[in-house]
Amino acid sequence: MKAITGFLLAIGLFIDSTKNIATAQNSTSRFNSESYLWRNVVMGGGGFVTAIIMHPAQKGLMYARTDVGGAYRRDDAGKRWMPITDGIGAADNNLMGIESIALDPSDPQRVYLAAGTYSRGDAAILRSDDQGRTFQRSDVPFKMGGNETGRFNGERLAVDPNDGEILFFGSRRDGLWKSGDRTVTWQKVGSFPNVGPGRPPTPVSNVTTNARPRFRRGPGQPQPVGIVSVVFDPASGKPGSATPKLFAAVSTTETNLFFSADAGATWQAVTNQPVGLRPNHLILSPDGMVYLTYGLEPGPNTMSDGAVWKFDPKENAWTDITPLKSPDNGWSFGYGAITVDAQYPSTIMVTTFAHWHPHDLIFRSTDGGATWTQLWNNETEWDHSSAPYTKTRTPHWMGSIAINPHNSDEVLFTTGYGIWCCVNATKSDSGKPTRWVFLDDGLEETVPLALISPPQGAHLLSGVGDIDGFRHDDLNVSPAPGTFSGPRYSNTEDLAFAGKNPLVIVRTGTAGNQEVRAAFSRDGGTTWQELESEPTTGNGAGTIAISADAKTIVWTPRGGEPYFTKDWGTNWTACAGLSAGIRVVADTVNPQIFYAFDSRSGKFYSSTNGAASFMVTPAMFMAQGINGPGFGGRGSMVTATPGIENDLWLASRVEGLFHSTNGGVSFIKLERVQEAGSLGLGKTAPGRKLPALFLAGKISGRQALFRSDDAGENWVRINDTQHQYGYISHVTGDPRIYGRVYFATGGRGVFYGDINAGPASDKK
Repeated sequence: MKAITGFLLAIGLFIDSTKNIATAQNSTSRFNSESYLWRNVVMGGGGFVTAIIMHPAQKGLMYARTDVGGAYRRDDAGKRWMPITDGIGAADNNLMGIESIALDPSDPQRVYLAAGTYSRGDAAILRSDDQGRTFQRSDVPFKMGGNETGRFNGERLAVDPNDGEILFFGSRRDGLWKSGDRTVTWQKVGSFPNVGPGRPPTPVSNVTTNARPRFRRGPGQPQPVGIVSVVFDPASGKPGSATPKLFAAVSTTETNLFFSADAGATWQAVTNQPVGLRPNHLILSPDGMVYLTYGLEPGPNTMSDGAVWKFDPKENAWTDITPLKSPDNGWSFGYGAITVDAQYPSTIMVTTFAHWHPHDLIFRSTDGGATWTQLWNNETEWDHSSAPYTKTRTPHWMGSIAINPHNSDEVLFTTGYGIWCCVNATKSDSGKPTRWVFLDDGLEETVPLALISPPQGAHLLSGVGDIDGFRHDDLNVSPAPGTFSGPRYSNTEDLAFAGKNPLVIVRTGTAGNQEVRAAFSRDGGTTWQELESEPTTGNGAGTIAISADAKTIVWTPRGGEPYFTKDWGTNWTACAGLSAGIRVVADTVNPQIFYAFDSRSGKFYSSTNGAASFMVTPAMFMAQGINGPGFGGRGSMVTATPGIENDLWLASRVEGLFHSTNGGVSFIKLERVQEAGSLGLGKTAPGRKLPALFLAGKISGRQALFRSDDAGENWVRINDTQHQYGYISHVTGDPRIYGRVYFATGGRGVFYGDINAGPASDKK
């Protein structure tokens, strides 16, 4: 296999291959760069952290992987998580989902990331010899699925503890692979049994109970899971030589555990093993015991049965140590994570998975699984102070648990919205309650779906997948008391404010228990009230607009046509002239004017009678089809200029950026902009007339984030190769702070940036 290693990541910095470097160097003269300070808008977590990996030798060194938001290293001194993959750019966005992490037990500097969000995209192994401050990349021939079924299973990637040159990787559909040169090249292990990827689990639709996240980020088709875990037995070898004995578990209900006694040259099934369930975690205790957790499904969307087993390799003996059999009180569930105390190997902990009612369970045993204590009870203390919104969330998708090998009192487990940490786990051994704190500082893994920055009230409001949304009165603190007050949505999908009355805001969302899936606020998002009803067609959510005077709301529900109301949803009337699925945008000055663009036909529409009817304007663009990539996502297709009637912008991923000063009758193309993924407008620069433009797109061959202070005549690049964050969307400027920009990512939350003018520029 040919390895591609021409990529370097420095403190999250990817420098392109030699060819791309030349392109960038030749194009830098065509626009300038400006230094910015970048920070996460603090929500306090929010996404599925799929695993925690602790180094067995170096105290305080641990890493976390996420399904769509990259990887993090724990800064033990600073008590926060440090992102190590923010240098991944838009072209490599598929690498933001981390399938597995491996650490070299003999070298604390080395860390390896198996990177690939979906198996339909590129995959790579990223290797670092400085704890993730810099990386080198090897593209690989096997597929990964960091956001697919079984994504918390693991770990698939393992470093030989006696010879750090050797690594094994268990793939989803392509078998077992070995590298003998620290992941530079890979060879398939042909001797591994041809068990295939296992029967793919049946896909499930979005869940609708209050306990579970409903924002489905992965594809809906059945997905292979394959080899979920590879584990070396370090005691079977000696330093400097390949470790002879290792185990590998496969996600299948048939024969699923295999071992090798000759460093992976040959493999055979472990005898007398349990079948009928799928293993999802495999660990080796320092005392030589092998522990596995099982589920009937690989998770995380569902798991309806499970077990915990212990295997003694010396005696070739299996013991069922399942703490609680499924079902429990009529509720079926499985088992997710398991950990062993490195200092006291007879102490193990395990979590249930999908035990939704009343909640999942955490079990602890100090005698190797012979007896168990349930830690989560009415006396358990949960500290929500770092992220108040977690008060409304029940820990779920508990896919990873780890006892700190250097501190038996510290136990971390992951959930669908972050990491919890126990600070006194050993108290439970004497029957005393435990205390857990939310340990997510710095780890922001949300997927924002909508952003607005009104000229009054809070500087930012966000709509977020799986969480609902926030009013951000302080960008550096998790909002209190939490998410939007009023009707709760699983996802807030769109937000809009009235141009001349910006404290009036509307939003749409998805919800399993709300009759009306749109709401309004008259106080800048502090409190919310449902609209009186929904339009007669569509499935809620979708896009929404509000007129400049806040008297007309236009809602395009999913799968429905645009409708307008002038009485807060009591009555709805279809917008004449528009077909289903078209997003409507309000003029910011004239309450009678609305705009709409149909990417399927390339036609632009306008209304001058309060959205009652729309007419096609003479402007025509390239038709992109119903799923065409041309005209951005929601929030980046049509943007009306604040404070200027009939002034608007049209962003296209294929055709670039267009400006109209006559309400869409005609447009001027900005020739230098080759791609316009998302456009936002901010405060006007001193001495200028039009608002500053912020663009996530491509100019002069460079994909980046740009600002223009002169309506697009000149641009400056404002991010750099250290700050790319994968996919950038929903860009918007701040109308009150010149130079400030906000944007959403595909898994790293919301960022805001300010012009870097030195130490004094550290705006809050």
